Amino acid sequence: MVGHEWDRAENLLTESGFEGVDYPGRGGPARDEDGDLMVEGGMGGLGWGHGDGWTGDQVVKMAGNLEDVHSIDLMTELLRRMKCSSKPDKRLILVGPPGSGKGTQSPLIKDEFCLCHLATGDMLRAAVSAKTPLGVKAKEAMDKGELVSDDLVVGIIDEALKKPSCQKGFILDGFPRTVVQAQKLDEMLAKRGVKVDKVLNFAIDDSVLEERITGRWIHPSSGRSYHTKFAPPKVLGVDDVTGEPLIQRKDDTAAVLKSRLEAFHRQTEPVVDYYAKKNVVSNIHAEKAPNDVTDEVQKALSS
Repeated sequence: MVGHEWDRAENLLTESGFEGVDYPGRGGPARDEDGDLMVEGGMGGLGWGHGDGWTGDQVVKMAGNLEDVHSIDLMTELLRRMKCSSKPDKRLILVGPPGSGKGTQSPLIKDEFCLCHLATGDMLRAAVSAKTPLGVKAKEAMDKGELVSDDLVVGIIDEALKKPSCQKGFILDGFPRTVVQAQKLDEMLAKRGVKVDKVLNFAIDDSVLEERITGRWIHPSSGRSYHTKFAPPKVLGVDDVTGEPLIQRKDDTAAVLKSRLEAFHRQTEPVVDYYAKKNVVSNIHAEKAPNDVTDEVQKALSS
C-alpha cells in the first residue's frame, strides 16, 4: 500500500473499533484492544480469524487475483471478516409461500449474521455451467427431461458449504420443499457435525397473498415495481419515470398463484411439521409490514 492507502485503512480500523490493530503487511498478526489474536498474519488474515485463516496454498493460488484488488477493498473485506468472526454460527431455512416476504428478509439476515445465501436453482445452473462432476450429472438428467435428483441437489449444497462465505452458516430459501429432501439435507449436515438451527416459517393467509401478488406491475427495462394498492404509479399502467407501459409477470396472476399455493400446501407445509418436531421452527407473521416482520425475525434468531 502507498501512504494515503495506509491512512485510509487505519481510519477504517479506528472507525470499526479496531484501533491499534497491527494488520497484515504492517508487522504481524492483528490483535484487538484486549490483545486477542484477530487474524492470522500475512494474507492468511483474510480468513475468519482465531486460527481459521486461509492456508498458504490458498493464498498462493489467489495471489495473482489479489494483486489486482485495491488495497482499501482488501482492508474493507478484512474488517468485515473480523466483525463476522464474533457472530454466532447459524444454519437457517426460510419457508413460506410465494409473496410471503422471504426475499425481502433474506438479504437482511445474510448481512446481519454474515451468512451465505444458497439458492439451489442458481447453484444448479452454476454447477452445470462450470461442468463440475455434480453439474455434469445434473445436465445429463436435464437433457433426458428428468428431474434432478434430491441427492444431486444436496450434493451441490454440500459443495457450496465449503466456500469461505459459508463458514458462519447459511440461509436456504426454496429448499427443502419436501420431507424427503429435508431428511437428506439433515443427513448431509450430520456428516459435517452440524444441524439446522432455525426454520423461519413465513405464515400468511392465501387471500393476503393474492392481493399482494396480483397487484404487482413491473417496468421491464428498469425493474421498477409498483402495486395497484400499496405502491401505485402516478398514472395507472404507466411508469412514473419514463412514461412507458407497465407489464404484469406471467406468474403474477390468480390462476398461477392458485397452482403454486396448492403445491406449497401439499408438499412444503409438511416440512414445517417435520422441523417442528425438532423444536427449531419459529412462526413469523408475514402479513405484517416489512419492518415489523424484520423485528420478528430478529427476535426469533436471538432466542
